[in-house]
Amino acid sequence: MDEITNSGKSSTNLIGLDQKSLNRTLRTITFWVIGLMVSLWVFQQNRDFVFLLLLAWLAAIAMDPAADWLTNKGLKRGAAVGLVLLLVVVFIIGFLALFGGLLFSQATSLVDEIPIVVNNLVNWLNTTFDLTLNPSEIEQSLNLSPEQIANWAGNFAGGVVGVISGFFGAIFQLLTLILFAYYFAAEGTRVRQTIGRWLSQSAQEVFVTTWDIAVQKTGGFVATKLFLAILSAFAHGIFFAAIGVPYWLPMALITGITSQFIPAVGTYLGILIPTIFTLFNEPLDAVWIIIFASIYQQFENYILSPRISKRMMDIHPAIAFASVIIFANLFGAAGALIGIPVAAAIVAVSDTYGRRHELIPALNGES
Repeated sequence: MDEITNSGKSSTNLIGLDQKSLNRTLRTITFWVIGLMVSLWVFQQNRDFVFLLLLAWLAAIAMDPAADWLTNKGLKRGAAVGLVLLLVVVFIIGFLALFGGLLFSQATSLVDEIPIVVNNLVNWLNTTFDLTLNPSEIEQSLNLSPEQIANWAGNFAGGVVGVISGFFGAIFQLLTLILFAYYFAAEGTRVRQTIGRWLSQSAQEVFVTTWDIAVQKTGGFVATKLFLAILSAFAHGIFFAAIGVPYWLPMALITGITSQFIPAVGTYLGILIPTIFTLFNEPLDAVWIIIFASIYQQFENYILSPRISKRMMDIHPAIAFASVIIFANLFGAAGALIGIPVAAAIVAVSDTYGRRHELIPALNGES
């Protein structure tokens, strides 16, 4: 309805809402809200399984380069993936057979040593910087009570290898991981066809391109990071054992994993932990650790990485760090390890389909 003002020139338009349109809009909003709530509930109930699926997908694309090489040599896809998976399992079993007992015993001792290290560190800070920190309060804030330490030690010594239920639970999760990793790697074509049947032909083209980009870019990223982590852990393990670091095996694994899968601070954090644990017992060993880590980091940056990182994509440190935090909140400490590879897939897809526009002079640095 139009209302004419005294001037005869202006008018006010009053818009009425159609009742059917309003009801339809409200139903749509309600549907999406309920769908979102149900999806969040399903995710919470199956969070561990979702994590296993993500881990299996990453394992599958990490095996993809080796499986492709074997396929090009004449093996069928399923046999190639099975051979790669078998070699990985044999390597893990061989490692646990050789070092499993040593790893768990050292890890248990390492956990027991944490309160002592914290106490020594606090005393050093108080003496050096004239502080008045209370070691007991810090241990309580870090939840380093004797009961918690005993629980951690039990998880390493008994909960992992001693408790029957825990053992079979771990075996079931491992078999689930292997099964889905094999399925994703060997049956990738069928998986794509199954999903594609639910999409229109235009959407299928986008889906296939997205799938290929994610597998190629993320596969190279995951394989490279895993290889560099193994090399780093191997090199540091030999050095730690040579100079007599008490917990050289778990320390080497921590150094190798954190240096590759925690962005920005991972390299420093990985070497900080063994340095602190040796600083108060053998200060000279701590110095040697820092020197060796610095030399190895230069060797990795200028020799190893350029040679084996040709397929690895670059990810902005802020995106990488945010992905670690998000996945750590979703899936715990283990989730932090898959945050960067998943972010790599998202970045690869966004780089392909994201629209880019020409910058205006003010944003381009022009006056």
